Amino acid sequence: MLTHAPHPDRTAGHRATAEAVLALLLPYRRTLDGPQDASPDASPDAFHPQLRRLTPAIAAGTPIRFTLPAFPCKSPNPAKVLGHLPDEGERLALRFLDGLCARITAVHPPGARIVICSDGHAFSDLIRVPDAHIDAYGDALRTMIRDEGLTHLELFDLRDVHGDLPYDEQRARLHARYAPSLENLRSGTRGGDEEARRLYQGITRFLFEDTASFPGTRSALQRDCRTRAYGVIQRSRAWGALIAEHHPSAVRLSIHPQPLGSAKFGIRLLDAPDVWMTPWHSSVLQHPDGRRQLMRRADAEQLGRLVLRQGRPSHFEAT
Repeated sequence: MLTHAPHPDRTAGHRATAEAVLALLLPYRRTLDGPQDASPDASPDAFHPQLRRLTPAIAAGTPIRFTLPAFPCKSPNPAKVLGHLPDEGERLALRFLDGLCARITAVHPPGARIVICSDGHAFSDLIRVPDAHIDAYGDALRTMIRDEGLTHLELFDLRDVHGDLPYDEQRARLHARYAPSLENLRSGTRGGDEEARRLYQGITRFLFEDTASFPGTRSALQRDCRTRAYGVIQRSRAWGALIAEHHPSAVRLSIHPQPLGSAKFGIRLLDAPDVWMTPWHSSVLQHPDGRRQLMRRADAEQLGRLVLRQGRPSHFEAT
């Protein structure tokens, strides 16, 4: 049976469409140096992994699929968030992601979909958030997506893989099948891998800040968080491997900053003073000019009044 190579003009057209989709993502790229990367090196060729993933769907005339591990659960620290359920931060972030997919339709008519891979159950024991709170958070996200008419988004979590198995067993299966060894993680963090070191430090800091109460000393808490950080990274890597297995052709997005050339594309959901801050680790402050900003609840409530939505705390409005 004879096969034919793609027509050069068609191939060039697919590449041009992939670059046009990439151009829609670049303004929201999350980097370690700031919300956007103005480096002259940030040309389309620097994003070969993304272009390679985008092209097959474009060539086939099918919707582009993105996967985004994110929206795990609210921080357990009440100084950072308004509660354990989604609020204005999640609503704005979800609307942004849905709108981004809608804009992709202008350059690729079949459009795009984002699979939000909610990873709270993957490490709830390590971040010390009850599984019941994570279920409530995920269910409320699904309701929010439906009620807001966000047709380009869908949610995926451990329940879609293991059904109604006890969560401890689900985590054990995830870890056993996909998690890297602790020795490999430690050798990377201590052996000069700058990206691994920054990730470890960032997660350690988050765990420390998210701990609302601890019976021991500050130094004991720091040691505890350093230990748990490796566990979180193990489960996060395991979750990423599971996602890749279940969504093999998707373009991989990340809420963490990513270097040029990475297989993952770091994406910024909302304005924040810290490149690591997310809607589930903060609250929203709405300024008089309409601008919304993420910040710690303790800071936001000093600057504005609490606003309720459907009877629940939603965000703060600057006064």
